[in-house]
This record gives sequence, structure tokens and C-alpha cells, in this order.
Amino acid sequence: MAKDKEMGYAAVMARKNRILMDSLGIDFSKFETGTIAFDYEGVMAATGMTFDEIRRIQLAAGVGDTPMLEMRNITALARKYAAPGMGARIFIKDEAANPSGSFKDRRAATAVYTAKRLGFKGVAAATSGNYGAAVASQAAKLGLNAIIAQECYDSRKVGQPEILEKTRKCEAFGAEVIQMTVGPELFYKFLTILEETGYFSASLYSPFGISGVETLGSEVALQIRRLTGKDPDAVIVTHAGGGNITGTARGLAREGCKAQVVAASVNLKGLHMASDGHFNRKSFTTGHTGFGFPFATWPDRSDMPRNAARPLRYMDRYVLVNQGEVFYMTQLLANLEGLERGPAGNTSLAAAFALAQKMPEDAIIVVQETEYTGAGKHIQPQLAFAKKSGIDIRFGDPAEEVPGESIVLPQHPGLIAARDVDMDGLRKSLIRNTLRNNPDADLTDIDIEFLAAETNSSVAFVRDNI
Repeated sequence: MAKDKEMGYAAVMARKNRILMDSLGIDFSKFETGTIAFDYEGVMAATGMTFDEIRRIQLAAGVGDTPMLEMRNITALARKYAAPGMGARIFIKDEAANPSGSFKDRRAATAVYTAKRLGFKGVAAATSGNYGAAVASQAAKLGLNAIIAQECYDSRKVGQPEILEKTRKCEAFGAEVIQMTVGPELFYKFLTILEETGYFSASLYSPFGISGVETLGSEVALQIRRLTGKDPDAVIVTHAGGGNITGTARGLAREGCKAQVVAASVNLKGLHMASDGHFNRKSFTTGHTGFGFPFATWPDRSDMPRNAARPLRYMDRYVLVNQGEVFYMTQLLANLEGLERGPAGNTSLAAAFALAQKMPEDAIIVVQETEYTGAGKHIQPQLAFAKKSGIDIRFGDPAEEVPGESIVLPQHPGLIAARDVDMDGLRKSLIRNTLRNNPDADLTDIDIEFLAAETNSSVAFVRDNI
């Protein structure tokens, strides 16, 4: 880094697009097509890799081709609470079988491979979650350095057990982890790391990362066909930043699978993801509405000039579950199916359990991923930390749960519910956010068509809401 560069927050943010372009090898300005529109498929193709090449890269790194498991005991339990003839078969795609224990190995494998191919000496990522471990794991395989910038503390330097568990995982793979308190400095710090080191940006939101998840959707379709002779009726995807649902849906479409794509998040209404005071009052660090709503309605808030994760384009339905329900399903999975898995996949499992009861017995519902578990991800340390933080923990009706104040474990499985989000409300929010973030935009027909694609709606819907 040149010594004469100004390193103040405003100065670094002013040159963010140049930093990101240099650290990724993609000039996003080439894909701008209108006032606010851009060539999304062009951005996705900018990886220069075909689907088959990505699959070969992943398999060579030990990533992908993970098991598809039928949850016969959980299905049987769901049918006890369903009307006669109802209760879809529930399957789980076991992504915990990947090297670092989550589907994010798919994103990391393509990104780190590209960094190695382009001659970068190392990779960097900003994440508090499993992706850091995935990047560190893949970097170790290819002999690259890895730096992970991680939000893990509130201002008292108190960290959640789950996040600290992920720190240990990253460090076990040899990564340098830069820990910081929650707030807006994460993106700034990430940019300075890229500029100072000249490392590759292994961003969650680059086309390399999102393309890597397409293999997951493809495998879901092909495995269910082999196991059942038909396509799944619904695929449930835990939704946070949007890459999971974007890549999975694109992979399903690649195989001609028309399953309903359902996003699921933990309801943390009223808790802000970047609030110091709220940071340790939530027991889920990802897969919750603090990420799910903002990224669905304004995806370009990410650490890319243009985010390759565009979740609202791909979700057919969006449901919420509560913290207590996910904790309960985590234990249920272990007790009934002998599978001990982490919280993110159990978010979509809780939704699947509720939704399966409203579907016929011959229908098929797929929980699209699992994740590894570990010391900080287990139910007991999470609940103990919540109790220490002043959260009321009790058994009862999860509908009574108040995020940041209580965690209500279901008195019985029949109380687990999946609550629908207003999809048109999300679409309208995306349009409003686009206009708010581009106040001088003079929308052209190209821009209107772009917004129709962004919201998975129609030109008429967009015109009615601008």
C-alpha cells in the first residue's frame, strides 16, 4: 500500500469499487446497462467457469456430492399432528459432510481456486459465520494465506458462544482472524485488509461464491429423482444474505426442477443486526430476519459493487420460525434421527416440519442443508448464554416469544409453526429502497424491466409502485 493513501473511513469508502475490482479481477462497471439496471447474467458469467468446471473444482477439493437423507422418524411425527392423508416426506441434504462442515465450502472452493489460478498469495473474507471456516479450509488445501475479519463482540468484549466457536474453527485451519466489535467498521476493515495485503476478495457475494452454490441445487434435484422417481415439491432454504437461496434456486432451474423455493429465517423482529445493544440478545448469528429482510430488499448493501446474491428473484415463499422452535428441532433431530447438526439448517428443518403437515403424504419436501455443530453451537451453551444475558427461557407456546426478551420452547411439537411473510410487501420495499438509494435516477424501460426481474413480479407491478 502506498504511504500517501488517506486511510480515513470516508477516503477508503470512496475508493471501495477500485479496491474490490483489484481484489477480484472483475470490472463491474462493464455490466451497467441503465440508470439502476445491470446485466446480472453477465456478472454471473464473469467467473469464466462453466458449471461442469465448477463441479470438477469442488469435487477435487472434497466438496459436494453430499448425502441426501430421508427423515423417516421426523416425518412420522409430523403426520401425527397432520390431518389424515397429510404429512409430506421430509429429506435433508447433509452439507455437514463437506470439509469444513457446511454448504459454504461450495462458495469457498470456487473463490479460493480462482485466487490460486490468478496468482494471489492469499484470500480475505468478512464474515462472522461458517464461511470463514470454509475459506480457511480451502486456502489450507491450496497453500494460500487466509485472513478472516469477524464481528464477534459487543462493546463490553463479550462474544456469543456460536461466533467464538467459528473463530476457533477458522484458526484451526490456519487462518488469521481479526476480531472486532459489532458495527459499521467491518466493511471498512475488510477494504483496508484487501488494500494492504493485495489478497483476493473471497466475498460471500461475488459471482464465484454464488456460482459455487448452484451445484447444491443441482444435486438436490438429481438425488431426489434417483431416490423417489420424482421432483421435490418444495425445497426449504435458510435465508440470511441471500447467496444460499440464489445459488440453490439457480441449480434447481438448471435441472428443470420446478419445486417451490421457500426461504426460512428465524424471527428476530425488533433486533438490529448491527446494534451493539442487541448483539448478544439474539441467539442466532445468521439465518435470521436481521439479515434476511435487508438483503432481500436491498441486496447491494454487500461488500461487492454488485451483489451476485439476488434472493427476491428466486424465492416463491418466505416463512419465519422462532428461536425456541429451532432449538427444539435441533434436539428432535438428534433424538429421533441420530443426527447432531448446527442451528442454521435446523431453521429450515423447523419450517419444513410445520409445512409438511399441510402437504399430502406423497409430497416431498427437502431441507436443503445442514451444518456442523461444535462446542459453541450446542443448545445448552446457547441457552445458558441467553439466560446469562437476561433472556427468559421457558416451555410454552412459541407464538408468545418476544425476540430479545424470551425464548419459548414448544410445549409439544404441534406448536411449531411457519409464519408467512408478505411477499408483495418485500417487493415494494425493494423498489422503495432502489429509489431511495438512487434519488436522481431517471428510470428507463430497461430499469423497469430490471426491477420486475429483481422482484420476481411484472412491469405493471413495478410501475404501480414507483
